[in-house]
Formats: sequence, structure tokens, C-alpha cells
Amino acid sequence: MHDILLFLGEQPLVLLFGLFCIGSALGAVRIADVAIGPAAVLFTAIAVSAVATANDVKLAVPEVVGTLGLVLFTYTIGIISGPTFFAALRGGWRPIVTVTATLGAVAGVAAALGTALGLPFPTIAGTFAGALTNTPALAAATERSGDAAATTVGYSIAYLFGVVGMLVATATVLRRRTDAGKARGLTNLTIRVERTDEPTVAEVADRRGGEVVFSRVMHGEPQTDHVLLVAEDDETLRQGDLVTVVGPRDIVDAVARELGHRSSHVLQADRRDLDFRRITLSRKELAGRTVEDLELGEKFGAAITRVRRGDVDMVAADDLILLPGDRLRVIAPVKRMKEVSTFLGDSERGLSDINPVGLALGLSLGVLIGTAHIPLPGGGFAIGAAGGTLLVGLVFGRLGRVGPLVTSLAHPAASTLSTFGMLAFLAYAGTRAGGSFTSAVTSSLGWRIGLLGLVLTSLTAVALAVVGTVVHKIDPTRLAGVLGGVQTQPAVLAFANERTGFDTRVALGYALVYPAAMIVKIVLAQILAGG
Repeated sequence: MHDILLFLGEQPLVLLFGLFCIGSALGAVRIADVAIGPAAVLFTAIAVSAVATANDVKLAVPEVVGTLGLVLFTYTIGIISGPTFFAALRGGWRPIVTVTATLGAVAGVAAALGTALGLPFPTIAGTFAGALTNTPALAAATERSGDAAATTVGYSIAYLFGVVGMLVATATVLRRRTDAGKARGLTNLTIRVERTDEPTVAEVADRRGGEVVFSRVMHGEPQTDHVLLVAEDDETLRQGDLVTVVGPRDIVDAVARELGHRSSHVLQADRRDLDFRRITLSRKELAGRTVEDLELGEKFGAAITRVRRGDVDMVAADDLILLPGDRLRVIAPVKRMKEVSTFLGDSERGLSDINPVGLALGLSLGVLIGTAHIPLPGGGFAIGAAGGTLLVGLVFGRLGRVGPLVTSLAHPAASTLSTFGMLAFLAYAGTRAGGSFTSAVTSSLGWRIGLLGLVLTSLTAVALAVVGTVVHKIDPTRLAGVLGGVQTQPAVLAFANERTGFDTRVALGYALVYPAAMIVKIVLAQILAGG
């Protein structure tokens, strides 16, 4: 054992990838249908480092590796969250304000109770990050305090209940559901129009706030020689027409009642005139454009009905910004589908393109912004590399492109870089904390951190559940997603998805508050770490 530890101490890359391997394998183990995920790398690094310290061997992942992992993680989180974050600011600011205020109050409790328990501020900041299961907040607190051991010990002890406590809160909220079994996933439906006032497609869609799109329309009876058409915005819907609508099930059902009734005909099954397929957006010139900007209707008589980004299907609203690697569900005339495919690119290489110029520029700007001193009474502070790269990532993700420069990344590529960065930072932080973790757990420091973490997680869960239900009237299904988003915890999201049959309201609630919660926790952790 001693010889193995000495070897790992002399070979930091072998140590790093060994921690990746063992931690990731342990993180995939599911207990009560929940996996701890990448955080297992942190606990593995702490355990291995603690054993090494007990054998008078020092193990450490190089600091530069930890810093690289940190900025890759926060930047790509920004890239992924950017479009959703700014959209949420426009349409869902009330829950965001509530989340911000709640997290601010929890940080205040952390400072007051942590001080009363005699904990140093770096440990309080780490406990705050662990109780709210936020690795970027841990990274920011570590960078601000310069004490990786103190912040990581606090994070590690508080993290477990941070996950378990929010899972319990989510399960409790979901018990209040009255629509169990009615998952709000995307669907399509052919509707027989009975109205006589002849509304346009755009008029009906606008009343639903962009939550539905029309894909096909047939004027007259299918048995006659009528042609199936792509439903353009200015298409008039006449009595007796058949039209296909795409969107969440409950909204589509409401549109059916508004226009007429559900038809026994299935227009999407008729592929003589129109065809449909998934096409990957891989042309760099089109990245960062909106659905409307592509002008597929004018160019090819085609339309986009859905956009799949990662594991989430979205309705292709006109103002939706498209990112490299998005999978577009396209409806087009049979003879023009190949042209549409060529126009969009449809290359699988687009899914793995890391856009090196945009990536390097974003990381460089983020690190530089992170070093800028922000003057405040009493001295001021710098937001650090974590905060700087997150902010630039959010802006670059939202813009998509600046002139000829593509600033975004394909979602799969961004997710891969994010995971690698997170694992690298967790391995670094774990090896820094391992030497002091055992002594912390076996002393009074351990129970004090545990108590503080329990209070912070419980306070966050209860406050948001009550305010979300009583003040904002958020339905339980969406509120479960909000709890996962505030906790920035994929395990909570996965749990809520499985309990609700992957109801899209869960993902919408998660996406609504996730970016804001991420940013606020990073800022608050830095403030706490600075005392």
C-alpha cells in the first residue's frame, strides 16, 4: 500500500485519472433509485488523500489542473444556461426574485449560525455550497479564501444531506399532485376545424404564447385530391380543414377545443407530399440564429416544429435561438428535404465541435474579467475566474454569434467539457482536503458543520416550497423542478422526472431558476468566504 501511494504521489496524472475512474464508477451506483453522480470523485479523492496522509505520503492534483477544470466547468455551464437564463429574466422574473431573496436569507443564516458555532468563514462558505450542492460555489469560495481544505471539508460534510434533504422535499411536494399520470410532454394532434371566422395560424399560436406550433394543414377532405401543405403563419384556417398542432399535451388539447375537435385522421402519417425527419444543425453560419431567421418557409416551403437540445425537446418558437448540434424536427416537401438537409448541415461532427476560437476567447475574457477589482466601501473584491467565466459564458451562450464569430458550443460538446472540468476540480479539491477531513469529522468541527448544513438545506426547501405554493401558485409538478433547479442538483431533477413520467413541467421549472440560482450561489459563497 505504501509503495502504491508513493507512486501516485510521484505521478499526478495517474492519480488524477485513477480518481476519475474509481469516483465515476462509484457515482453511477444507484441507491433507492438515486445516484450521487460526479460528487463521488470528490469523496474518493478525500478518502485516498486521507489514507495517504495517515501513511505519511502527500497526494495532490496540481493546482493548475484544478484551475483549468474550474474555468472549463463554469464557462460551459454559462454557455449551456445562457439562452434559458435571459429568457427566464423576461418571462419568469418573480420566481427568480424569490429564489434570489431566499438564497440571500439562507446565506445570512449561514453567516450568523456559523459564527455562533465558532466556524471560520471559509468553512461556512464551503458548508453553504455543500448544503445547496453547488460545486461552482465551492470553487468560487475556495478561490476567494485561498483555503481549499477548509472549504472542501465543509462542502463534503454538508453535501450528503443537501442531496437527501432536497429529495425528501421534492417527494413531499409531488404527493400533492392532482394530475398524476397526465405527463405534460410534447405531442402532436390532427384537429378538424369547425370555426367559421377563419383565423390565421399565427393568430391562434400567438394566443398560446409560443407554446405550440402548427406543422401541416389540409384544406378540404383527405379523400379528395387535396395537397397536404406546411402550415405557414399567414395560412387561413377554414371550416372543415385539417391541421396538425405540436406542443405540450394540455395546450394542444385546449387548441383542439378552441378550433373544433380531435380528428380521426392522422396527417403526419401521410408522407406522399410532406416528409419529416430530424436534422442536425451543423453549419456554423446558422448557429446563433433564431428559427425565424432561417426562413425555411420562404426558401424551401419547410418548417421546424421541434428542437431537441441535449435530452430536452422544445417547441420551435420563432424567437428560439438555435445552437450548434441542435436536432431539428423538420417538415418539408418530399422533393426538397435533401436541400433542407444540405442547408442545415446535418453533420454528426457538429455534435462534437468545441469551437476552439470561441472557446479560447470566452475563457480568456472570463479570466481577465475575474481579475478586475470591483471597488466597494471597505476595500472591494474581484469576482474571480469562476465568476468571470460564468458571466462570459452566459453572454456568449445567449448571443450565439457576434458577426462571423460563433460564440456558442454544441450542447454535447459543452456538456462533455463541463463534466471533465467538474471532475478535474473535484479531484483537486478532494486531495487538498483529505489530510484534514478525518480530524474534522472525528472532532466537534464535524457535528457543527453537519448541523449548519442541515439547517441551511431544510430552510431552503421549506421556504421555497411554501412561497412557491402560496404566493406564486406554482403547480406541484413544476415546483418539483424548481426545487431541483434551486439546488442545482441533477439527482433531484432525475428523481422528479421519474416520479412524473418525464413531465415537461419539471424541466421547465428546473430551467427557469437554475441559471439564476447558480450565479447567486457563486456570488454569495464568495462573500461568505471573504468574511
